[in-house]
Amino acid sequence: MDKVRNFCIIAHIDHGKSTLADRFLEITHTVEMRDMKAQLLDTMDIERERGITIKLQPVRMKWKGYELNLIDTPGHVDFQYEVSRSLAACEGAILVIDATQGIEAQTLSNLYLALDYDLEIIPVLNKIDLPAADPERVAQEIETALGIPKDEIIQISAKEGTNIDTVLDRVIEKIPPPHLAGLRKKLNILDDSETKALIFDSVYDSYKGVLAFVRIVSGELRKGQKVSFLKTKIETEILEIGYFTPAYKPSESLSAGEVGYIATGLKSTREARVGDTVYRGKDRMNAAPLPGYRTITPMVFSGFFSTEGADYPQLRDSLEKLSLSDSSFSFEPTNSIALGNGFHCGFLGLLHMDIVQERLEREYDLDLIITAPSVKYEIVLSNDEVVEISSAAELPDLSLVKAIREPISKLEIITPKEYLGGLMELVTKRRGSLKNIEFLNEQRVVIHAEIPMSNLVTNFFDRLKSISSGYASMSYEYSEMREDVLVKMDILVAGSVVPPFAQILHRSEAQSAGTVVVKKLKEVIPRAQFPIAIQAAIGSRIISRETIPAYRKDVTGYLYGGDVSRKLKLLKKQKKGKKRMKAHGKVDLPQEAFLSILKRDE
Repeated sequence: MDKVRNFCIIAHIDHGKSTLADRFLEITHTVEMRDMKAQLLDTMDIERERGITIKLQPVRMKWKGYELNLIDTPGHVDFQYEVSRSLAACEGAILVIDATQGIEAQTLSNLYLALDYDLEIIPVLNKIDLPAADPERVAQEIETALGIPKDEIIQISAKEGTNIDTVLDRVIEKIPPPHLAGLRKKLNILDDSETKALIFDSVYDSYKGVLAFVRIVSGELRKGQKVSFLKTKIETEILEIGYFTPAYKPSESLSAGEVGYIATGLKSTREARVGDTVYRGKDRMNAAPLPGYRTITPMVFSGFFSTEGADYPQLRDSLEKLSLSDSSFSFEPTNSIALGNGFHCGFLGLLHMDIVQERLEREYDLDLIITAPSVKYEIVLSNDEVVEISSAAELPDLSLVKAIREPISKLEIITPKEYLGGLMELVTKRRGSLKNIEFLNEQRVVIHAEIPMSNLVTNFFDRLKSISSGYASMSYEYSEMREDVLVKMDILVAGSVVPPFAQILHRSEAQSAGTVVVKKLKEVIPRAQFPIAIQAAIGSRIISRETIPAYRKDVTGYLYGGDVSRKLKLLKKQKKGKKRMKAHGKVDLPQEAFLSILKRDE
């Protein structure tokens, strides 16, 4: 194991992480030049087109007699669970920073995560070949903000291949081999004859079943052996075992300290969950599982509906298939008055939701309607029982509710100082609280704040980019559930409550939100023979109202003379008829009315 090094690459989006991985594969001759292509480890078309990494990707390389196991990780905060899984399988991390842009919000987020796992950090300054690069300024920024001495930072150009060999030499020199003895002690593995491996990812293969990506902690796994999954209590046989080159490379075995895959033959990734323990030993019923990863908790929820009701079975099958390669989103059947049958889906963030939507439309040829994103709330009932809901329609009767808690996020924004005032105003307008501000250098500052997640998922990122002319970056993570003065806003049309329009809002925002909704509905609900009142209400209190005027027939048009009382009599008769119609009439809400409220703004 002294010749093994397990490491990953962490970076902000578009700082050259995938390009650096390409150069590693070239210089170590892991992939032949004729088989090379840009962003080789980004296996999905959507990753290449957007220039982002979505799924972690492991690969084994040989360099100067050493075995280097690299895990390429995503950069966006929505995929931080992927990063955390990579870090748990490594002893070190290469931190890539763009020499033209400097430190970004997600750079700091991923670095703090790596430090939590006690990893050795190798700082790398990329894109030094670009005319806009300022390596000296950015190196000073790194030293000031992160405390990493400038002389330890390796300046490279991943595109040109400059100093790539130096980075690999530093990996061998600085990152320690797997600390198996200490790790076994830390994880309370008392019997070295037991084999335990931690699953850090899993994908589905139509021929081999579930492929579990594993880090062997103790013992050895071989092809044909019977193994158990300690959390799901499933037993299976290893059909194939191997490592990544980055293609699957079968081998006879994997031993302690190595990273590789096992083909299980299982039919669902839910049977080989991320964080589960692969076990082989004498007492699988009483064996203690390895400490896995934190449970993936969706933070953003949205309804997915097909534009054609007949496509519902195809949408269901597509979500099930997609979940085999991305088990981080949840979905359950739901029904909407306007949109019919669909699924209520939970995601880790807005980008994650966008990626799932695009994959469904592209890979499964679906035409989808996506409702506005919402978040999860905790409801404390009068008997102190706590229930979770993700839409206002699920809110119990308010007489039974003691308190409502909403999710709060820690927010970091890195921006040029000239946009500081505008971004601070944006945070406070969205009910955020500023914690502190620190200067990275004379030009760039970091804003630390807390903000309700519900205010973060509604167009916050677009406003941030608009105010900062695209220069600011942000990173956020869930902090806690916090009680606040939250209310349920109902929408009434012609005196009747329309449940799909209900929202949970802070009391201070209800008035403005209600005004926006009723004005939208006034534009799309067709006129009738009687006036239609559209009202926003909190409990029995009306907070906003618009009225759609009635059509009026000219009932006096045929009169050609006579006393004015004839005209008044006809108008009075018409008024009585409209009053009777209003009492018994029904308003048919068109689908456009629901879509104007339910569909998220693009």
